[in-house]
Amino acid sequence: MKRISAPRRTASLSAQLVDSLRSHIEAGGWPVGTRIPSEQVLMEELGVGRSTLREAVGALVHLGLLEPRAGDGTYVCSSSELQSVMVRRASSVERDKVLELRTVLEEYASGAAALRRSEGQLRQLRELLADADEACAGEDRSAATNVDALFHRAVVRASGNDLLIEVYDYLGTALTSSLGGLSWDADHAQEHARLHRRLVDAIESRDDGDARAAAAAIVQLTRDHETTTPDAAEEQ
Repeated sequence: MKRISAPRRTASLSAQLVDSLRSHIEAGGWPVGTRIPSEQVLMEELGVGRSTLREAVGALVHLGLLEPRAGDGTYVCSSSELQSVMVRRASSVERDKVLELRTVLEEYASGAAALRRSEGQLRQLRELLADADEACAGEDRSAATNVDALFHRAVVRASGNDLLIEVYDYLGTALTSSLGGLSWDADHAQEHARLHRRLVDAIESRDDGDARAAAAAIVQLTRDHETTTPDAAEEQ
């Protein structure tokens, strides 16, 4: 198991500890959703006092990387400050604006993926399509949503644009969460699957124009479906 780097003995020990813990989280030492070790364990491992540790943990809570849960310890809720800020911002605006942003990012990424994808990346997209079909056949909405998120992240990664990949990874949860709240009927589910196959076909044939069109149509289908569901009608 990857060890946390102990802070250097300087005048700003708590600041050094914040940097050390933050780097550990960003490197995946404590994955998002996991509970960090107890105070006593960290004090012994890092050789710091309780007040220094609490000050550092409090700073990371303030930055949005950690979340204290009464009676259950402290959990990692974000892998970086930027992710925390961007997800909170995306989660605080109307869902339609999130879908607009998703269209911009995924439409461009899909076009770039068609021009730059590797054979390995194409195989991964085909495999994720098969996983999505299996999840939908089993009527497991949670599994289908998770596979869909993995699929779109794989498309973005195939774009070869490192900065776009980083931004999309930070916003991934907020950008894909809109699908989780939808009750897809058979017709919408079938169209959703068809558009995903069209997107992969376009990426395979290196047709960047159709790849962009398919990506935009996928998000538009979500937007249209939201406005026709009973829950959406009640909210309006």
